[in-house]
Amino acid sequence: MAGVQLQGVTKIFDGEVRAVDSVDLDIEDGEFVVLVGPSGCGKSTLLRLIAGLEEVSEGTIRLGGQDVTDMLERDRDIAMVFQNYALYPHMTVRRNLGFALRLRRLPAADRERRVEEVARILGLDALMERKPAALSGGQRQRVAMGRAMVREPAAFLMDEPLSNLDAKLRVAMRAELARLHERLGVTTIYVTHDQVEAMVLGQRVAVLRDGVLQQCAAPEELYDRPVNLFVAAFIGSPAMNLVAGRLAGDRVEIAGHSLPLANSSPVVGQERRVIVGLRPSDLELAAREPSLPRLRVEALVVERLGSESNVIFPVDAPRVDTEATRAAAEAQAAEDEQLLVEDDRAQFTARLAGRPAIEPGGQLELAVRTERLYFFDPTSGETLAAAARDPARASI
Repeated sequence: MAGVQLQGVTKIFDGEVRAVDSVDLDIEDGEFVVLVGPSGCGKSTLLRLIAGLEEVSEGTIRLGGQDVTDMLERDRDIAMVFQNYALYPHMTVRRNLGFALRLRRLPAADRERRVEEVARILGLDALMERKPAALSGGQRQRVAMGRAMVREPAAFLMDEPLSNLDAKLRVAMRAELARLHERLGVTTIYVTHDQVEAMVLGQRVAVLRDGVLQQCAAPEELYDRPVNLFVAAFIGSPAMNLVAGRLAGDRVEIAGHSLPLANSSPVVGQERRVIVGLRPSDLELAAREPSLPRLRVEALVVERLGSESNVIFPVDAPRVDTEATRAAAEAQAAEDEQLLVEDDRAQFTARLAGRPAIEPGGQLELAVRTERLYFFDPTSGETLAAAARDPARASI
């Protein structure tokens, strides 16, 4: 096993397109790191650079402390699992699992031992004489993973390995992957476009946009402390509610409402325009939280999910429309939500516990957890937590 270090890694196509732009990332030995972001953000290209399938334009890649930047793919101690399984259709599961070991001329006894051990770990024992055409999607994916495992590599690279599976099987395979990593402890770099999958699997999650690393942190930190508007809008389902507002001393003005700021808020005392964010789970029915500030709203759509309900409602303010929010919305396929109303008002979602008696068109009062409001600079998109510590950055 080995850690992976990226220093200033850049990939330029056709002399001008920066698919990956100066990425610095230190992945520790045995860590499971997920690369996530919108389509075309550079996550798969970055994985291919680590694998040696693409040449690095600038920067350095180290594996276990060794510089492998210019090393051929076959000489790197890395195993890759692809989206399309890449199994040999004419070979049985047994032969698929052992093929790479035969190429390495591993002794037959060692080869058989590794194949049998991996088959047992992945529950493939009863499928060893079948060919890929006779396997289900989940079984094929386990074979693809087994073929990587038998090599006993220093690191696994996985490029959207679950995207071809149906939703139920994807959830089951996610659990298998998590258990497998816990058991093997091999450094794993995993690419996905699905931010829920990223949050479930990753010990740390690296969020990319336009080839640039935005933030790399534990899932909880990404959710609770996003460094900018893109990360805030991209991470979380339903997505964070966003609206233009203004700070006014100890209050924030949004959508015709003036809400008190929590004393602990880093923006207390500022006077400036901001973009305000609020997670759907930080809105409650006012009757349950009578001490909190309130919003009176009209339900547009009610989504009943059993143990909880999503209530979508418009607010009296225009939608936040920036490059960052458009990129995040595109990644989350949020265009469907934008068709719910015919005007340009912002739409909020409240995720409420239980099954409240609310119908579309009905009025309701929601309590706002103002201590959990997020504030972003409308020009740079950066969070204002840093600005509050640096007065020079807190301009109107």
